[in-house]
Amino acid sequence: MLVGACLAIVALIFVLQLLRGGEVLEVFLLSVSLAVAAVPEGLPAVVTMSLALGLQRMAKRNALIRRLPSVETLGAVTTICSDKTGTLTRNEMTVKALVAGGAWYQASGAGYAPEGLLYRDGTVEADGAPELRTGDELDAHPACTPVRAAADPDLKRLLEIAAYCNHAEAVHEEGRGWTVIGDPTEGALVVAARKGGVDSRELPGRIVDERPFDSDRKLMSVALARADGSTVLLVKGAPEMLLARCARIREGGRERALEEADLAKLRAWNARMADRALRVLAFAYQDDPARGADGFPEEDLTFAGLAGMIDPPREEAKEAVRRCQEAGIRPVMITGDHPATALAIARELGIAGAGGAALTGQDLDGLDEAALAARCAEASVFARVTAEHKLRVVGALKSRGEVVAMTGDGVNDAPAVRRADIGIAMGRTGTDVTKEASDMVLTDDNFASIVNAVEEGRGIFDDIRKFIHYLLSCNTGEVLTMFGAALLGWPAPLAAIQILWMNLVTDGLPALALGMEPPEAGAMKRPPRPPHEPVITWDRGFRMLRHGALIAAVTLAGFWWFHRGDDGNLELARTAAFCIAAFAQLFFALACRSFEDTMPQLGPFTNLPLLGALVISGGLQVAVLAIPFLREHFKVAAPSQEEFATILVLALIPVTAIEVAKLARRMAG
Repeated sequence: MLVGACLAIVALIFVLQLLRGGEVLEVFLLSVSLAVAAVPEGLPAVVTMSLALGLQRMAKRNALIRRLPSVETLGAVTTICSDKTGTLTRNEMTVKALVAGGAWYQASGAGYAPEGLLYRDGTVEADGAPELRTGDELDAHPACTPVRAAADPDLKRLLEIAAYCNHAEAVHEEGRGWTVIGDPTEGALVVAARKGGVDSRELPGRIVDERPFDSDRKLMSVALARADGSTVLLVKGAPEMLLARCARIREGGRERALEEADLAKLRAWNARMADRALRVLAFAYQDDPARGADGFPEEDLTFAGLAGMIDPPREEAKEAVRRCQEAGIRPVMITGDHPATALAIARELGIAGAGGAALTGQDLDGLDEAALAARCAEASVFARVTAEHKLRVVGALKSRGEVVAMTGDGVNDAPAVRRADIGIAMGRTGTDVTKEASDMVLTDDNFASIVNAVEEGRGIFDDIRKFIHYLLSCNTGEVLTMFGAALLGWPAPLAAIQILWMNLVTDGLPALALGMEPPEAGAMKRPPRPPHEPVITWDRGFRMLRHGALIAAVTLAGFWWFHRGDDGNLELARTAAFCIAAFAQLFFALACRSFEDTMPQLGPFTNLPLLGALVISGGLQVAVLAIPFLREHFKVAAPSQEEFATILVLALIPVTAIEVAKLARRMAG
């Protein structure tokens, strides 16, 4: 479109200049120069440089972009689907409550240091749940008694399952303190077991079979061969999945049949623990199980207890969620945790309201695609979901016209990450498969870094619009200057070499410097741009035409002023037009820094590269006037001080008018 419009105008100028008696070769050269100047041939290079510089800024904010075009998509994101553990929370699990043999226990201490005690909590009624207390509060409470596993067989069996059905280890590293090697959830169980006197490193036998955790079963089991020749199957997993496989329950050191009343009580306790934002795991075992063709079946188990652990929300996540909502972006939590746990964290972060509910994977299985799309418009929390559910949620959101960002870390998350408009992989915990499928990798696995990346994406897209606006407005000004002079029957205000020089001086460094403009303060206080909105809208196109016409008007006014009368000096008039057009374009770059804020509001020194670019480009333009050798080649005269002052005053008119218009709009609004 640009090339077609420019060629049409240039052809018209060529005809008009011929009609007024111009020489064919001179007019042809002039027209070719104008065509070269009219088309912003440096635009691809400036866009690429701007994107590259923006990616450097993103990398400093812990977001690595793997595909360059994704930067544009970031600015249009309307929904961010995020995992909970490690992204919205700190991923530092600590066991706070335990249930074994019908009794409640609480743990003191925090983090992965195996420092603290387990307390039997005598304050809990049969249908109640404990108030979580600190170590000092547990010590001071008369109903809370320190206990060791050796003196409590039910607690001992629970802690043995937690310690041995496990691959993590808590280690002390110099300079870093206590950390976990392995999964944070399993690490929290290892630490809790040590507090009770059960050490995972002292395995009483050898593992003869193992079924790792997967998102469909939501269970993990190991078979342990003891020294006395017996075998025990140890199982841990999601309470609702594990309870369905239990036939017995352990209480008072004995096993008895698991009754419906027991199930109701355990489910109530599970729900109450989840309401306190605890992630709950259940534990079971089977002595001397029969081995099948596929290993030891996870059936006919004895229920041993529950463990509730907390993963506190990241301090910065709540602010990031608020910024998302302020920017018109809907944050959505998608997790494999219990619905009550997910809702408790979501409410604390502001993702879900007080009356919000969570959709579970089981709920999603009962919905067709149309019904799912309708529910996804309302739900902000999805719990107990599998990788297949994540894929369906992304598809449902996209079917509603949402631009979706989706986080993932496991191999199974790769399809959902790939299907999202912006796939986000975890840099620390993510698998290589997920990273390969992603558009962006978070080096700190932090939700706040996603929001920072969106802000940078919006800023980069704004910068691209700014320098496109600058380039096309300036080029429009040059074309309209020549077109206006041809319509008025005037001599050409600019020589061919002058047009090419302006194209070199004004389009290069200032445009690149505009691409380095930092994101505006209001970038995250406006809704996302429509995903199919073009870079140049009709409104923006008319604005560029107005700004170009303003530059052309002052250039033609200067040309007329210095060429008026019968004895007008054409060389001086062209010099004035040449300088007015060049300086007006350079000053205009300052107005292009923001379409809403004025220069004093932005601050004069917030884009130092632009100031440097203007000084260099302005210095080159002055050099053309000051150096005799260059004056001869560029066919310009040396203006007097008064004439040069007139040139500068005229060149300042466009930027002044644009800044005054911004101020008037702000005052009117």
